[in-house]
Amino acid sequence: MELTTEQLSELMRPMADTYGLAHRGLPSVETIGSGEIPRPLRQLLEHEDDMTPTLERFHGRKIILKVLQRRLNGSSLLRQVVLVLEDDETPVEFGAIRIYLDRFDEAARREIQHCRRPLGSILEDYHVRHVNRPSAFLKVEPDELIKGAMGLEGGAPLYGRCNTILDMDGEPMAEIVELLPPVNDEEDGRGGEGDGDGDGEGE
Repeated sequence: MELTTEQLSELMRPMADTYGLAHRGLPSVETIGSGEIPRPLRQLLEHEDDMTPTLERFHGRKIILKVLQRRLNGSSLLRQVVLVLEDDETPVEFGAIRIYLDRFDEAARREIQHCRRPLGSILEDYHVRHVNRPSAFLKVEPDELIKGAMGLEGGAPLYGRCNTILDMDGEPMAEIVELLPPVNDEEDGRGGEGDGDGDGEGE
């Protein structure tokens, strides 16, 4: 579904805000149904789990965080990031996230502010109770910023999702836009996941 500029900015608020800080317009985006996402990307997006552990299981390797842009405004931390595999730094996700720091206890909040590890890893390690609520699936025409950050060539579309992480009172802990690079068919199920659900931060 094609969106107006206003609808797109609202749906993709974290990414729209990071692009705005860089005085850039968002890339071409449309919302799609999950059935339009090619496998194996569909299994990596259609779930209510944290993305970092989902990607780690799929790729069979640890993931680390690279921060492209960071802005702290009161208790709100906005950042644009790339998640990469620990051993060879292969990019596995481009994303933007707004984290509401006051929803976390002091130890987890301090770890988040260091901006060294993906939020999904911190949620897991600190046993932070939360739920994920994906709100839309996306098909994106990558622009030069995304291509450069992810080492992509050509214009193959990227698929992703908008997700909100909520605490157990239903209050937002983070809002995320997460985009995945193309995955070769032979990578389908690597790490033993097959077609089952994964576990899933835009980070």
